[in-house]
Amino acid sequence: MDGAPESPRPRSLAELRVALDAALKEARAAPDPRAAALAALTEVQAESRQAALTRLGGARDSGPRVARDLTEAMDLVVRGALDFASTYLHPNYARDAAEGFAVVAVGGYGRGEMAPFSDVDLLFLTPWKKTAWMEQVVESTLYLLWDLKLKVGQSVRSISECQRLSREDFTIRTALLEKRFLWGDEALAKKLSAALRKDFLSSGPEFVEAKLSERDKRHERHGGSRYLVEPNVKEGKGGLRDLQTLFWIAKYIYDAEDVADLIGKGVLKAEEAEIFSAAASFLWTVRCHLHLAAGRAQEQLTFDYQVEVARRLGFEPQGGRRGVEVFMQRYFRHAKDVGDLTRFFCAALEADQKKARPGLGALVRAFAFGATREDPTGFFIRDGRIDVADEAWFDENPVNILRLFEEGLKTGALIHPNAHRLAARKLHLIDDALRNDPEANAIFLRLLSESGDPERALRRMNETGVLGAFIPEFDRIVSLMQFNMYHSYTVDEHTILAVGSLRKLALGGLIADLPVASEIIAKGVDMQVLTLALFFHDIGKGDARPHEEVGAEIAARLCPRLGLTEGQTEMVEWLVRHHLIMSDYAQKRDISDPKTVRAFADQVRSVERLKLLLVLTALDIRAVGPTTWNNWKAQLLRHLYADTLAVLGVGNEGLSRAGRVAEAKARLRERLSAWKDEEIDAWFAQHFPPYWLGLDTDTQERLAEIGRSAKPDHIHSRFDDDPARDATRLCLYLADHPGLFSRIAGALALAGASVRDARMFTSSEGMTTAVFWVQDREGAPFEPARHERIKKSIHRALRGEYVAREALKPKRELKKRERPFDVPTTITFDNESSDLYTVIEVDTRDRVGLLHDLTRALAAASINIVSAVITTYGEQAVDSFYVKDIFGLKIRSAQKQKSVEQRLRDAIRQAAAEAGDAS
Repeated sequence: MDGAPESPRPRSLAELRVALDAALKEARAAPDPRAAALAALTEVQAESRQAALTRLGGARDSGPRVARDLTEAMDLVVRGALDFASTYLHPNYARDAAEGFAVVAVGGYGRGEMAPFSDVDLLFLTPWKKTAWMEQVVESTLYLLWDLKLKVGQSVRSISECQRLSREDFTIRTALLEKRFLWGDEALAKKLSAALRKDFLSSGPEFVEAKLSERDKRHERHGGSRYLVEPNVKEGKGGLRDLQTLFWIAKYIYDAEDVADLIGKGVLKAEEAEIFSAAASFLWTVRCHLHLAAGRAQEQLTFDYQVEVARRLGFEPQGGRRGVEVFMQRYFRHAKDVGDLTRFFCAALEADQKKARPGLGALVRAFAFGATREDPTGFFIRDGRIDVADEAWFDENPVNILRLFEEGLKTGALIHPNAHRLAARKLHLIDDALRNDPEANAIFLRLLSESGDPERALRRMNETGVLGAFIPEFDRIVSLMQFNMYHSYTVDEHTILAVGSLRKLALGGLIADLPVASEIIAKGVDMQVLTLALFFHDIGKGDARPHEEVGAEIAARLCPRLGLTEGQTEMVEWLVRHHLIMSDYAQKRDISDPKTVRAFADQVRSVERLKLLLVLTALDIRAVGPTTWNNWKAQLLRHLYADTLAVLGVGNEGLSRAGRVAEAKARLRERLSAWKDEEIDAWFAQHFPPYWLGLDTDTQERLAEIGRSAKPDHIHSRFDDDPARDATRLCLYLADHPGLFSRIAGALALAGASVRDARMFTSSEGMTTAVFWVQDREGAPFEPARHERIKKSIHRALRGEYVAREALKPKRELKKRERPFDVPTTITFDNESSDLYTVIEVDTRDRVGLLHDLTRALAAASINIVSAVITTYGEQAVDSFYVKDIFGLKIRSAQKQKSVEQRLRDAIRQAAAEAGDAS
């Protein structure tokens, strides 16, 4: 039967070695021996590498095997290059023993673990000093390897030099620790091993402290958390380097050759060694796929590569989660395991007195605790940490599992890894009976709302699995990432950080950042309600339904179990269900519009709810990421809070619209002390009520100063910083004309400015007063040196010297890491949120020039924009426009709304096509 010819069977390494030897011998007689040898090495390199990578497949644990195969393939190539250089290019038949040298693989190559694009680190070891022949061989070998496109790190040293440098530099010492004989004089390599071993035996504690210190600094450089949503697989916390650090220490201290050795030496238990191997297998597999997807030594698992690696490993959607989210949850669970192993390992080192123990303060607190316990058989102090005297103590009363964490916080002492181990092994004891035990629930509630460090307690319980076992609904969000660019941490880490921040707030540690929230806490609120609202606010994520609804249902079910009253439960449920509304109103609506505030107040209805909601909202935003909270969000929330208090009958109550206008004019009149009364009256007469209600007094003063001496046919502008909003304020005064908003927005986009808020008012004299609050790409005010450039860009655009839409095209292309996100476009028309305007909200993917595109489409539809509120959530933008039609009326016609929506969607589609966005 005829058929396609079978693919030839891949040759084994042994076969390739024989073929390479033959090819190198033939190369000697070729017209250009070096070129022939390079061709042979290239062929073998490609074939052996491809054979190794083929084994990667879609298995989720194939990484270590592939790393070893890649090492063996590299050994074949490096040895072949050395053989050819020493035998054919530079034969030295008369050399004596003093001219022999060894080549030793070091670092990851020496360890026998290579990713597809790892460096090749080589030590050329000399018996005493370099000889001319050796230099020739080394040089020729390196040029061959470089011509093979390998990234080679090399050093040429004697044994004494290796010893001296390793004493001075822990990085060199670590590289030598992982050395592996590769080629040449093996006896010389063994002499190096013996010499170094003597040094290692006398410097164990020093090496341990140095490597752990190095690890801590590395963690700090890479974000300080193992739950960052774009982790560094190699260098980040919970990554491969952490596992390698543990093994370096094990090899240095215990002379261990593999993880199995650590079991026999009592450092790790058998199940922990399995966890070590499982984590290493998964992380190595991810790293190999990451290198291949990037085509280079890419170590950070950015969003675009997360999607690709998840696809390669066959992760499918589950429930309400995408396949990439399922993959990343697996990743973070392994990262958590790496943290657990580090803790167990360090405890073993301390027990062997090879690492410094906890500080004196912790020891004093711990021993004082041990001396005053009513039940001395429950806990005891081991190596300065709280441990469990008998694991049967958990079996006799499972409530003791929770007591362990409470006692740790009471005393300030760390919990011994052995106690962590036991707690993790006893999770089966946490059943419905324990979950409904009043004492257990009281302990848990105290840990959250009364302890000195609830963040520490929650993190300890989460790392052992106790938290997810006691609150099963929480287990679903453990290590769960949200696939977007807005959140920096996994959901459980975000929740723990938020609860921890509440304690810092209560202790007065956040007064500078959150003065109003700090005042609310200081005057007294129900901390149990607030703590549980924070604990439950995101617990519903990962479900197909809106997470705030799911979370509210969970809170309503669990709060009574935890001991809350009916009134407290209702408050927690309401806060969880509505924990997004204050942020939405503050960031997506014009809160200077009185109806916006009234609508928000109608939902809140009580001062107590408002106070708790402000604190909850601020802490939620702060816990999203290290740079998410800023003065802009702070002032929006403060203003909304203050104005809502007034509506609810607290503070400045009940001013009518006319009264508010009169009050604004009176405040400005006080500022304009150098003006004549007739000048002030003339200026005031030009502006309509929305102007007085839509801008603060400081901004009105600046516009008045500009307008006082302005010429109608000129463009007048002023830049200044607005520290209260972390933004640069741009004030413009010029003659009104159609499309003005769009032109300004286009010029700002070209200048690299992100618009956060914008107001535009037309005076009775036909002049436009416009205010834009803008930030740079890092979310900060612009440096004064850049103001003139932005000013020129705006003036050129307004004079028609360029067309912003055309000029923006080259800047639109999406960055690679932004491409995986699918942000559907939603457009809504709201005629209820404002007495005067229609609010058009456009929710779509953020991109360069989006505001210009949208405002250009609105101008083309004869829509007048009075103000715009711009909000971004990572890759998502929500732009809200307060508008009227050309007759000054709201847009109520369904036909007109449909026409405007179509123009907006067309503008978004066109910009997406220019950006190369296929979504």
